[in-house]
Amino acid sequence: MSGPDPDPGPDPRDAYAAGPIDAFDDAVDAQFDARLRGRPAVDRLMYSVSELADFSLLWHLLGAVRGLRSEREAAEALRCSVVLGVESTVVNGGLKSLFRRERPVPDFERPHHLRIPLTTSFPSGHASAAFCAATILSEGRSRPARAAWYSLAALVAASRVHVKIHHASDVLGGVAVGLVVGRVARRVWPRPR
Repeated sequence: MSGPDPDPGPDPRDAYAAGPIDAFDDAVDAQFDARLRGRPAVDRLMYSVSELADFSLLWHLLGAVRGLRSEREAAEALRCSVVLGVESTVVNGGLKSLFRRERPVPDFERPHHLRIPLTTSFPSGHASAAFCAATILSEGRSRPARAAWYSLAALVAASRVHVKIHHASDVLGGVAVGLVVGRVARRVWPRPR
């Protein structure tokens, strides 16, 4: 008779999150606790932005509003929505199932309602979609317009750490994926003229 199976140890897919990455996430989280969380105006902004960006709704709406101006802008809005569909498939259908990282557990009661995603944590789909959309929607725009698109993307990304749905490293991973998908999309599907 043999004894119980030995403990197989941690899942190797979770190994990326050990050590320095956890320390980084904890340090960023501590800064959010010390400087931002618990401030009513900041909480309201971050929860609202996070919720507006669910399912990339914010980006689809902003693209659609721009699309009302001309046929070319409408074609750009359609392009953005299609690219966001591809981005979502890459992140939610592929990368999240590959990494299977657990979401952070808040050590506080959330002050506002928030949809809790059913997917795993890495990479952040909100951050990925935000930077993918900013890359697409800012193409060919003035420097101030590009800064506005990327600032809004950064706000959405930061909101995911603030509401404690993601670790900071999840958000950075999402930013990287979004930038790559957006840049590839710009090469594969040039901006309508």
